[in-house]
Amino acid sequence: MIRVITLLLGLALAAVALWQLEAQRAGLEISTRTVGETPVTRTAQPGAEGPVVVVAHGFAGSRQMMQAYAHDLARAGYRVWAFDFEGHGRHPHPMSGDVDSIDGTTQRLIAQTQDVVTAATAREGWTGEVALLGHSMATDIIIRTAIEDERIGPVVAISAFSRAVTASAPDTLLLITGAWESGLRDFAREAVAMVDPGKGEGETARAGEVVRRAVVAPLAEHVAVLHSRAGRAGAVDWLDAAYGRASDISVRATGPWFMALMVAIVALAAPLARLLPRRAGPAPAPLAPGLFALVVTLPAVLAPLAAVQVEARLLPVLVADYLALHLALYGALQLALLWGAGRRPDALRPVAMLALLAWGLGVFGLALDRYGANFWPTPERLTIIAALGLGAVPFMLADAMLARGAALWQRVVTRAGFLLSLGLAVLLDTERLFFLAMIAPVILLFFVIFGLMGRWVAARAGAASAGVALGLILAWALGVSFPLFAPGGAG
Repeated sequence: MIRVITLLLGLALAAVALWQLEAQRAGLEISTRTVGETPVTRTAQPGAEGPVVVVAHGFAGSRQMMQAYAHDLARAGYRVWAFDFEGHGRHPHPMSGDVDSIDGTTQRLIAQTQDVVTAATAREGWTGEVALLGHSMATDIIIRTAIEDERIGPVVAISAFSRAVTASAPDTLLLITGAWESGLRDFAREAVAMVDPGKGEGETARAGEVVRRAVVAPLAEHVAVLHSRAGRAGAVDWLDAAYGRASDISVRATGPWFMALMVAIVALAAPLARLLPRRAGPAPAPLAPGLFALVVTLPAVLAPLAAVQVEARLLPVLVADYLALHLALYGALQLALLWGAGRRPDALRPVAMLALLAWGLGVFGLALDRYGANFWPTPERLTIIAALGLGAVPFMLADAMLARGAALWQRVVTRAGFLLSLGLAVLLDTERLFFLAMIAPVILLFFVIFGLMGRWVAARAGAASAGVALGLILAWALGVSFPLFAPGGAG
């Protein structure tokens, strides 16, 4: 009975969430195209004649992450062109150039933004000023583009930081910052104070033709700000004022419904896993405290100490080579220790393994790709996924074997040990491996979401089937998330 109730509740929650998320798209024409090799999504109402808005994402982001803003602007009558920067989303080419030089990577991304502006104005037949909206990394790009390019009008910068901002440029700038982004809120206040020292958050500063405002998105951090209703409403109002327009739209909730859909998909994995044939034997007894400490601590220390000695640069991705090696060493050490303790991987159950892959990639992954962030690899990323899989599969196999029959605190300590080992790697080679600190939250979410689904499958089919499937999913998730980068290349 509990399984039936869980299944019905999960289906009901998923259905309501899907209905709410699709309502945000209702009545819009959403199409994809390319500008050169840059993937673009155009969003507009049928027959829309409003101004053109070009939307850019942040570091390790994609067009999908910006869709809440894009959909609201389109429903307000604007014609929105959102694109993937080089190395991100489904762009086939890596970022390149010198990241420490304004004339390097930054200038290349400015040129890419200008190419999209050129294509958008030509395609739409728009001769007026083009608005730019961007998040995080993109704010520096769009602000510099606005300063360089006379075709650019109002700018909306979300979670912004840019040393290019002055008291006079850009001349029409809205800064939206999450309430929990303290440092970026300080920057937004300073940008407003440049124009009028007496103005603060929520107030519009004016000096001649320069207009500037800082808006705070309540209860939001660096990602949640992309779904903030206050931020999205502020962006529409700002552009309406800049273009002398009046929009009457209702800004709908998207973030809570996206989270509800993801929770429903994870929850549905529990009753569905119970439909698998029971092939798993009894869960093994927890490891003795001393042995458990050894299995967690030794790989956490030895893997980074060994891996940092290798500086392979075979993959066009920041720290992917290192992470694949770290995962492989960590997993191999844990498997060897478990083997010595008498624990062996159980038999693979192809049906269970494929079921977890299908649910993780085909259901959860497709929902994430449509409503949250890019989760579909380009052909160029398949090699990266395969290389990461060489490390992720043994790592997750060992993790699944440790989790099988373990108490909650042991599972938490096991995963914390790996995250701490990544921290040790950063300390050992900060300049080369700092990006690992940005990956850690992604891996933590993976443990919470996919680790839970894998545990349910392991209870029916054994740890090996769940571990191998989770290893492949982890390699996939990391492979589509990493920005591609080729230092000094031509792109």
